[in-house]
Amino acid sequence: MKKLKYFALLLLFLPACALFSPRTGQEPAGLKVQPESDSTEYELIVMDQGFETWLLMQPQHEHSLEYYRSKNRIYVNEWNQRFMNARRYRGLYESYINYDPSIDYGLAFERRLYYYFKYFEESNGVRLDPGF
Repeated sequence: MKKLKYFALLLLFLPACALFSPRTGQEPAGLKVQPESDSTEYELIVMDQGFETWLLMQPQHEHSLEYYRSKNRIYVNEWNQRFMNARRYRGLYESYINYDPSIDYGLAFERRLYYYFKYFEESNGVRLDPGF
């Protein structure tokens, strides 16, 4: 009688295991699994009051993404060097910019960062491009 109970439990348990086991490499016909794309979005928030108005007066599609990236690499490098030498630059550069050129920030972010540097140069009377 005990063996019959165990056998009955085993018969109930096996189909449940088959239902909940993960399937490996089997996809229904017509259904393709696409890997999730990177949905990270980056936003640059500028606290300077005059920047938004100034940015609206700048050309929208003047340069390519690669142009903005290459210029931002130069500007961020120079900015961070000046930040490290705060005494020499009178503390004008108040924060370190953690910018990684290998990350795809997107055109809107790169453009906004580029124009922030231009705005900073214009409003403070400095040049950030060392080769200029």
